[in-house]
Amino acid sequence: MKTAIYPGSFDPVTLGHVDIIERSAKIFDKVIVGVLRNSAKSPLFSEEERVNMLKYVTRDIPNVEVLSFDGLLVDFARLNGANVIIRGLRAVTDFEYELQLAQMNRVIAPELDTLFLTTNLKYAYLSSSMAKEVAMYGGDISAFLDPEIAKKVRDKFRGKILGYQGER
Repeated sequence: MKTAIYPGSFDPVTLGHVDIIERSAKIFDKVIVGVLRNSAKSPLFSEEERVNMLKYVTRDIPNVEVLSFDGLLVDFARLNGANVIIRGLRAVTDFEYELQLAQMNRVIAPELDTLFLTTNLKYAYLSSSMAKEVAMYGGDISAFLDPEIAKKVRDKFRGKILGYQGER
């Protein structure tokens, strides 16, 4: 069985992430979406919320499992019997960073390969950070996120909308 890990913080999961998950699920027998628990960051959503959002958007993909992890990605991959790490690439700027990570992971765990999937062009500009920033200023995020996830993001920012507040 070919098992792949698709890691990330997914704060929140975007339509670009979902596209990579769907495409990976067609290539591999099993795809584990690994939600990174990173104590150095202050995510908008808790680990549990991010896991639940990913379970929601992948509910119709039978060979996808969502788990959280901390520590080294290669250890998480080994623990779950994965032999491939999936990484999405939006632009050339992503490639340099992702290549360094892939090479480091290959040194630490030579049995693991990294597969880069280029994003669908309609999501090439999209990141979780950008979606959150648009939402923070009260903008329309419906083109970036599943409707249910967009509602959760808007709810997080309700009452905290920044930007133009009328005349002074």
